[in-house]
Amino acid sequence: MGSLGAMLKHPVDIYPLMKLKMAAKHAERQIPPEPHWAFCYSMLHRVSRSFALVIQQLDTELRNAVCIFYLVLRALDTVGLFLLTLCFTNVDAPEDDTSIPTDVKVPILIAFHRHIYDHDWHFSCGTKDYKVLMDQFHNVSNAFLELGKGSVLQPFATCLTGMIEDLIVLGSIYQEAIEDITKRMGEGMAKFILKEVGDVGCCNAGLKDDAWIINLRKKDFSYSDMQVESIDDYDEYCYYVAGLVGLGLSKLFHASGLEDLAPDSLSNSMGLFLQKTNIIRDYLEDINEIPKSRMFWPREIWSKYVNKLEDLKLEGNSVKAVQCLNDMVTNALIHMDDCLKYLSELRDPAIFRFCAIPQIMAIGTLAMCYNNVNVFRGVVKMRRGLTAQVIHQTKTMDDVYGAFFDFSCMLKSKVDNSDPNAMKTLSRLEAAQKSCRESGALNKRKSYIIRNESKYNSVLVNRPTFHYIVNYFRVSLWQQIKLLGMVHFLSYRCAHMDDDWLHKWLLYSMEAAFLIFVYNIVMAKV
Repeated sequence: MGSLGAMLKHPVDIYPLMKLKMAAKHAERQIPPEPHWAFCYSMLHRVSRSFALVIQQLDTELRNAVCIFYLVLRALDTVGLFLLTLCFTNVDAPEDDTSIPTDVKVPILIAFHRHIYDHDWHFSCGTKDYKVLMDQFHNVSNAFLELGKGSVLQPFATCLTGMIEDLIVLGSIYQEAIEDITKRMGEGMAKFILKEVGDVGCCNAGLKDDAWIINLRKKDFSYSDMQVESIDDYDEYCYYVAGLVGLGLSKLFHASGLEDLAPDSLSNSMGLFLQKTNIIRDYLEDINEIPKSRMFWPREIWSKYVNKLEDLKLEGNSVKAVQCLNDMVTNALIHMDDCLKYLSELRDPAIFRFCAIPQIMAIGTLAMCYNNVNVFRGVVKMRRGLTAQVIHQTKTMDDVYGAFFDFSCMLKSKVDNSDPNAMKTLSRLEAAQKSCRESGALNKRKSYIIRNESKYNSVLVNRPTFHYIVNYFRVSLWQQIKLLGMVHFLSYRCAHMDDDWLHKWLLYSMEAAFLIFVYNIVMAKV
């Protein structure tokens, strides 16, 4: 649920963490009884706990479609050695298998959209949970083929014939959307291999010529050899592994009848914003990959600061490394406005939360990474309690505008005017802040933001980093009352226990919660 030390340091996290824990338990109890569906949802919990939690907000039919879409792309990713962005902020990248020969791997990528219709197809690769997914992929295929068939309603078929027929039609639309995105993503992954060996023409011709397989054997190409050269290549790579995910989700939302079909440009930006955030955050993990580094930062950016991408992790290059990092973050910020536009058009509350939570996590992660040399020393991410706060408090578009505004203020306060990209960074942040202001949401919020912006900026400059977040997530008075009541109840229940340390901790937590409660009352009157 979160470390004891972290909860003592941030008692305001206790209530959201408890709610998150209960929601996770509830999600585990929602796993369907049918063996193939049980496998899919159990696997989803194993490869991405946070995604498995958020997906539970969706309607049953749409939830099933998104679950299968996610697992199909995870499997494709395991074959293709590409990172996948559909798991929200806090999800580990798959254990991609570098042992598959490329001349075997590429045809599988291209034909993967057909394999999902095969009840018996599986392919042994990957490690740990991903090996289980690939070895038992027939379960995913069986669930995919059942989409929309309304198996739960079959006992009532005589009186619900029309409804079941509608669900079957809906299922076929889901299947077509998943097949289309899987086909395009597989071909996109293959295209990057072909670009490296100089056979782009085969890819553009539809990948029907077997000559390129011979060239792959001759050149002994590996995905690890791939480097992203230009910013255009970087955007294209992110489009294939994440932008298409955004397009696919938009298609599924539209097929459900709950949303209008979003423009491809906005759907693409939703994926790119998440993918670029993950690429920035995971620099050290990717560069230290065994047996060979994975290099996703574009040469067009990093070559302005160092001769080799791996040189950024050297302590002697700290200044240049941070400047390069800030350049990468600035590149990602260009997608913020599109993300806000996409989210503002969503109508269904469950779909909105499903999409909004990872976007807030992304801007929060970028704010923490910006100008932070620790990106090159270890892992920089939002603490679990803060993640729980985001999941707990994100309900409306007003919350999203407020979160983007607050995190952009945090990032803005860290911009050094001597940074080579300072003007560009500030320009993109101010554009997003302008959108947030014009929404009118900032004046409506009572618990997320200090009303006066200049005062807010001075707080950001003068306080430690964790205080930025405390000011962003000052919870409402009613939530504080609930927190006080919960802590008091637990303290009473544990009063006669032998675990004296637990009793003391609960009492200290109650005292801390009371102090925050008083603080919020005072701040509400300022």
